[in-house]
Amino acid sequence: MEMENQIKVLLVDDHEMVRIGLAAVLGTEEGIEVVGEAGSGEEGIRLAREYKPDVVLMDLVMDGMDGIEATRQLLKLYPECKVIVLTSYLDDEKMYPVIEAGAFSYLLKTSRASEIAEAIRAAARGQSVLESQVASKMMNRFRHPQTEVPAYKELTEREMDVLKLLAKGKSNQEIADDLIIGIKTVKFHVTNILAKLDVDDRTQAAIYAIRMD
Repeated sequence: MEMENQIKVLLVDDHEMVRIGLAAVLGTEEGIEVVGEAGSGEEGIRLAREYKPDVVLMDLVMDGMDGIEATRQLLKLYPECKVIVLTSYLDDEKMYPVIEAGAFSYLLKTSRASEIAEAIRAAARGQSVLESQVASKMMNRFRHPQTEVPAYKELTEREMDVLKLLAKGKSNQEIADDLIIGIKTVKFHVTNILAKLDVDDRTQAAIYAIRMD
């Protein structure tokens, strides 16, 4: 990416007002051009093919394809693209999978507009920016590496609940109804379960759960 050129930025967030606000703010920043706005991970991939952005601001929790999978697929298409996660979430089961998927920087939506703009410029220079709490979590994990444990031990209590229902062959909607949670939350848990168990699909996850018992 050449800094003398405009940094092409793609916004991927399922909240329209967030996209409008970001586009308005970034539109006033010198050297930054918002080339597209996507309301889902799937649309983000499509627009990335069209605009070939230098930097993507990526939400995490979205209907359909979430930010983790969108990041993974986008970077397979365009390895040079820099994905900056911009989210409200700081919990481990969301943070680590997207970083492992290739996210370059991680910011919270409480960040100031100037901080987001500077993170975009830093990404264009090849420099990562991590929210201070994210950096602290990663340093603690590095200082205190976990001993080898069975993969299922990495699952949260809620993810275990979802896995058990997966093993019974229940759909996302049925799981959502049983656990009284939103289907978007179920999809996110399923994504995390697949990543943590290192399996390709829910069928393999169900087989894992059956063997685990």
